[in-house]
Amino acid sequence: MNKIAFVFSGQGAQQVRMGKELYDNFSESKEVFDTASTILGYDISRMCFEGPEEELMLTYNTQPAVLTMSIAAYKILNKKGIKPDVTAGLSLGEYSALVCSGALEFKDVVSFVKNRGRYMQDAVPYGIGGMAAIIGLTEDQVMEVCDKSKDVGIIEAANFNCPGQIVISGEIAAIDKGCEVAIQMGALKAIKLSVSGPFHSSMMKKAYDKLVIDIEKLEVKQFEIPLISNVTADFIDNEEMLRRLMGLQVMCPVQWERTIRKMIDFGVDTFVEIGPGRALSGFIRKVDKGLTVLNVEDLKSLEKTLNVIGG
Repeated sequence: MNKIAFVFSGQGAQQVRMGKELYDNFSESKEVFDTASTILGYDISRMCFEGPEEELMLTYNTQPAVLTMSIAAYKILNKKGIKPDVTAGLSLGEYSALVCSGALEFKDVVSFVKNRGRYMQDAVPYGIGGMAAIIGLTEDQVMEVCDKSKDVGIIEAANFNCPGQIVISGEIAAIDKGCEVAIQMGALKAIKLSVSGPFHSSMMKKAYDKLVIDIEKLEVKQFEIPLISNVTADFIDNEEMLRRLMGLQVMCPVQWERTIRKMIDFGVDTFVEIGPGRALSGFIRKVDKGLTVLNVEDLKSLEKTLNVIGG
């Protein structure tokens, strides 16, 4: 039997008006937004639907906003009886996947990710660190780029998104040099990302130190849906492993391409990206063009997905 994977959007996918159509048309989506607003102490639906964009883009607002919109979309599929055989999420999206898996409750995660966003924002002063996407080089070549650029500062591979797209993270001077070196080595593009810090690098150690304290307070339940970790690109087998990897995730590379390949090996041939944007869909198609790739972010994409996989 063919298998379905639910994959969840990460930070950077956020956009004003995200989730509004789902909120207006499905009570289960409205309930998710209303729950988040109550827990956070502010109207997150207004922020998602009206902005302003500058407010939505602040990391400690972005993280609970993307999580909330993603779970609001997921709840519709769940209500219609569509369940995945496996789940994962890119970076922040891993927390949506953890809710989908049954291991964590949304009400606990929404305040947790707000703190996660604040810890990540505060770990490195603004303007010190950054990230860039390197297009068109292999993993080995990107590691060589980092090696050739580390003389001016910290630089590390942060996101292995798909064949030919790897994100580097670190100190601004080293990222700038890394972009130049990458182009000299034949990269098609080296694009600096509009992020506020060097995420998924060793520079996030201060965020990690704070996160592990919060992680200990979370109630972890039994997995109902298998989940693949960003850190290991493998299944999380137990609570102890989950807690350990949740902490490491903030400063370890995101193994997204390997995660997709692991799902394919598991028998998945249909992927549903849940949450704002279609970045993950693009990555998945670059791993294997023969897969069925769908998404759910508004009424049109929801209808298409339901037509293809039922419900």
